[in-house]
Amino acid sequence: MLGIIGIFLPILPTTPFLLLSAALYFRGSTRLYDWLLGHPHLGPYIKNFREHRAIPLRVKILSVSMVWITLLNCAIFVAEEWWLRLFFVLLAVAITVHILHYKTLKK
Repeated sequence: MLGIIGIFLPILPTTPFLLLSAALYFRGSTRLYDWLLGHPHLGPYIKNFREHRAIPLRVKILSVSMVWITLLNCAIFVAEEWWLRLFFVLLAVAITVHILHYKTLKK
């Protein structure tokens, strides 16, 4: 569930939660594991990451863009303290570095 929420909220990491779900389903429920890997949207995402340890370029661009839009919005319009604004910007930098650390999946 957190993996699906993470698709829409850039603060929550989608991939680790989906991979954790797949690992737990593999150990606990073959039916749920098969359902997750057979899902038309989530299945290929999990399979590609597990097999290639890479993220498609479109997903990288979308992810990094959403991170910066969200965290800059928080830094400019929500945070009132300078250290909190700095925290949001540094968090955006850290997430961007993490996302760009993975290879780009070429289809």
